[in-house]
Amino acid sequence: MNWKKWSLLLTLVLAMSVFLAACGGDDNEGGEETEADPDTEETEGTDDGETEEAGDSELAEEQVLNVNIKSEPPSLHPGKASDTTSSAVLDQVFEGLTRINQDGEVEPAMAEEWEMSEDQATYTFTIREGATWTNGDPVTAQDFEYAWKWVLDPASPDTDYAYQLYSIKGAEAAKNEEGSLDDVGVTAEDDKTLVVELEQPTPYFLDLVAFHTYYPVNQSVVEGNDDWAQEVTENYVTNGPFTLESWSHKDQIVLQKNADYWDAETVQLETINMFMIDDENTALTMYDNGELDWAGSPTDSLPLSAIPSRKADGTLNISSLAGVYYYAYNVEEAPFDNPNIRKAFAMAINRQGIVDNITQGEQQPAMALVPPSIFEENNEGYFGDNDVETAKELLAQGLEEEGLDELPTVNLSYNTSEAHAAIAQAVQDMWKQNLDVDVELNNEEWNVYLDTMGEGNFQVGRMGWLADFNDAINFLEIFNTVGGNNYTNWEDEGYQALLKESRTETDADAREEILREAEAIFMDAMPIAPIYFYTNVWLSDEKVKNVEVSPMGGIQYKWGYIAAE
Repeated sequence: MNWKKWSLLLTLVLAMSVFLAACGGDDNEGGEETEADPDTEETEGTDDGETEEAGDSELAEEQVLNVNIKSEPPSLHPGKASDTTSSAVLDQVFEGLTRINQDGEVEPAMAEEWEMSEDQATYTFTIREGATWTNGDPVTAQDFEYAWKWVLDPASPDTDYAYQLYSIKGAEAAKNEEGSLDDVGVTAEDDKTLVVELEQPTPYFLDLVAFHTYYPVNQSVVEGNDDWAQEVTENYVTNGPFTLESWSHKDQIVLQKNADYWDAETVQLETINMFMIDDENTALTMYDNGELDWAGSPTDSLPLSAIPSRKADGTLNISSLAGVYYYAYNVEEAPFDNPNIRKAFAMAINRQGIVDNITQGEQQPAMALVPPSIFEENNEGYFGDNDVETAKELLAQGLEEEGLDELPTVNLSYNTSEAHAAIAQAVQDMWKQNLDVDVELNNEEWNVYLDTMGEGNFQVGRMGWLADFNDAINFLEIFNTVGGNNYTNWEDEGYQALLKESRTETDADAREEILREAEAIFMDAMPIAPIYFYTNVWLSDEKVKNVEVSPMGGIQYKWGYIAAE
């Protein structure tokens, strides 16, 4: 291909530091670390107006944090949300049985303690005294049972993340109408005791219950009220360190400190303004003008054109992220119902060129599904990057299998972002140069795009995935069955059998080998073309302290504060 021509094109495209935005999707869903010490003690100031202190830094009198979440959250219902924009809000206003702290470790949250049975298949959680909802109601074990079973109810709409609960005994059967909700292994024995029976030992279960699909909801308020999470009303009742003060759709969300939160003395930020600024250049200008305190990952992206200079002046933060940016094939749509054609398109992409010339955030070319932070050998992957000769051979083989001389125009879809556009334009050029295939680009706003993908109205579509917990199953189980976050329409019985086997294997090494076998089946079928493994790329004002981005792509403001200048 004409590399000079492509490089010039990329130079002219002002794009954004590419980010995925949903644990399955948009333009952010990413995350990493701004160093902060979760064990820092914070002491309240005296009543005479003396400045408060947090660790070695004095607290500013005004504890207001301004961030950009880029777009409207698709859902602020914990049981429905499946993207990072939504979870970035939900993680501040709700809280599960556990919370992942700033060191990436599980710590007690709504559950003050728990016990695990000898066979590691039953957990008994004790809901802490003093945990309340924002309307004053106590948080009860029944609230958790109700919330989880609501997600598992076949009649509940938009529950793409229901499979996150399938570790629980009877959960998958209930969701698939092969069993009863009454048989699901979640029982509130009394107001403060929640007993959870698992299908088999699940070593990451305490990490799972910190995830937003496992958040409770106030049963007495939401039961029978299907629209409770649509607006900020008396029905939007939460239990986290912050409350949802206001929600101006497609404009701004305002969070306020929850004075009744059980650990309120730890929370120093009084207000968090979450702006919805879609244009990365506008957001960066606001950051430079002091109107935003944070720019970039994990809730926003930086303009690609800004990355080199910020890296040069030492203000750019980059950290690894357990996530993969990929193009999903619709395997029910010709020509991508042919595996060899799918492989040809995947191998005809120059990933190193993309990360060097477009994203520029030290991302890693991806030739596998599971990030190398989980499977180290995926530093190399299953095929060669930019293997044009093999791609041409596979395309010729696929065309012969389909009885075709050439391919018609292919449609490549992506959601609105300068970075996604720049990558799509580059790939469009690569596929034309390397495979002599014309590619038409299709761009849609995020919420519309999710509907398009979910309805299968695409041939190739940009997607991405960030880990919800640090285990390979989190990436592999996406593609277990059609639906949910699996937009490819690909299924495989052997793959499903291996995932099922992995859930009952208690030997860690044997389980890892099973999951590797499953990934090998997936990569041989190639229902996606992996592009790169994510990094987090961001700028933050030096006065913002103790806000850390996790390697899983989340961000929490519970421990954050604004230091006095």
